[in-house]
Amino acid sequence: METVEIVDVGLRDGLQGIGPLVPTEWKLAALDRLVAAGVRRLEVGSLVSARAVPQMADTPTILAAALRRPGVVAQVLVPNDRRGLEAVDVGARHLVFVLSATDAHNRANVARTTRESVDAYERLLAQLPDIVSVRVAIATSFHCPYAGPVEADTVLSLVDHLVALRSHVEICFCDTTGGAHPQQVGQLFARARASFPQVTAWAFHAHDTYGLGAANVVAAYGEGVRSFDSAFGGLGGCPFAPGASGNVATEDLVRLFQLMAVQTGIDLDTLIEMGADAAALPGGKAGGHLIRVAAGREARACA
Repeated sequence: METVEIVDVGLRDGLQGIGPLVPTEWKLAALDRLVAAGVRRLEVGSLVSARAVPQMADTPTILAAALRRPGVVAQVLVPNDRRGLEAVDVGARHLVFVLSATDAHNRANVARTTRESVDAYERLLAQLPDIVSVRVAIATSFHCPYAGPVEADTVLSLVDHLVALRSHVEICFCDTTGGAHPQQVGQLFARARASFPQVTAWAFHAHDTYGLGAANVVAAYGEGVRSFDSAFGGLGGCPFAPGASGNVATEDLVRLFQLMAVQTGIDLDTLIEMGADAAALPGGKAGGHLIRVAAGREARACA
């Protein structure tokens, strides 16, 4: 049977934009539930400015807890070389280095040009221990909230620079605004995989702003992608991408792949319960489709 890897990013991307601080205890309980449900790779947080993203200030605590779970891959997002080395110092062995395909979003997100981020990535690679793996997440791979549509050639040129620095790396194309469509997603991955066969793995980070998140995932899957980001409850949205809504929901992806007879190893019922609890968080806004279906059935039963 075919298998895919679902990377739950709810503890980072899902929670970072929620205004009221989510208690660390809630995050730790969510971590336990995700692991119990069968999620084996999670983005537990980011090492960024606590002033800019206060929700992520407890990332070292969440990371430490994740590292105590056998068989769990805990990744931490970092915006530059300094934060990457800080993450390694607190125990991270799987980094996600984020940069944007457009200067406009990169400046808004990490306060530097894309070229400057590439330079920071090069400095980070020069200092990383061999035991640390790296994923490069390319934000605004399809559409930028400031610059508009992003040409595939722009993204592939950036990949070319990155691969020249290190080829044994995972590269993730991110639909930051949720503005991509299936044909666009499929074509970018097809060109990327053909142009850069030396890349270790490809991944896709989908948002569901316009309801196309699942369709875009299927398009990426059709081009050989087997690792997909999602967030429990469909939480999320980049603080520096005005109008973008949540990530595609983990529970929606699990059901999607179940229907396609593709194995995820994740329990669906636990995720639906988690999504409902996430929607009840102060400031939380769940976007998953299955959660709405389940809530509707419960309401009809009560009536």
